[in-house]
Amino acid sequence: MTIADYGFAIWETFYITVLSTAFALVLGLPLGVLLVAGDKDGVLPLPGWLMQAINFVINILRSIPFLILMICVFPLTRVIVGTTVGTKATIVPLVVAAFPFVARLVETSLRELDAGVIEAAQSMGATPFQIITKVMIPESLPSLISSMTTALTTILGYSAMSGVIGGGGLGKVALSYGYYRYQGDIMVVAVILLILLVQLFQTVGTYWTTHSDKRLRK
Repeated sequence: MTIADYGFAIWETFYITVLSTAFALVLGLPLGVLLVAGDKDGVLPLPGWLMQAINFVINILRSIPFLILMICVFPLTRVIVGTTVGTKATIVPLVVAAFPFVARLVETSLRELDAGVIEAAQSMGATPFQIITKVMIPESLPSLISSMTTALTTILGYSAMSGVIGGGGLGKVALSYGYYRYQGDIMVVAVILLILLVQLFQTVGTYWTTHSDKRLRK
């Protein structure tokens, strides 16, 4: 393994993690908002059976271990990507595993919002869509960013497991060279690089969270 190989592995890990998190956010954010807004006491109440069905699906997906989930979504991965092996193929199971987690994180963040803020917006005649986009999400932004940082680091950990199906990145390096070839030094370096990436993501997320909090800017 050369420095260039490690550099490419870091880039692949970064690429897989960020892209998977972005797709998971696209799916998980609206779903998390729906879990709060569609509640019986929410701003846009939905039928109870529908909310129960959504919660059931989310709980099922979250309860499946990632390695098993990767295998279960092989047909979906083949339809979307055209293959079940390789770096791009790992993005599909990562998104499937991550978006229910993101939805729960978003739900938790939005439920922490003071009900009085929403009631004030309702008293001024704001529509449910306006309340969601101009009150709930902006007021919960620091908590949402913190939650997305948690999701990002979790997906980074999942991405390391993708080496099992031939995915690229540091996970492949640790598995192919460190484990299969009994080169412990390479595995240690890969683990250290993964830890550094986690620290990087966490530092950036904490900085962004702090600077998005209006209370801390005053």
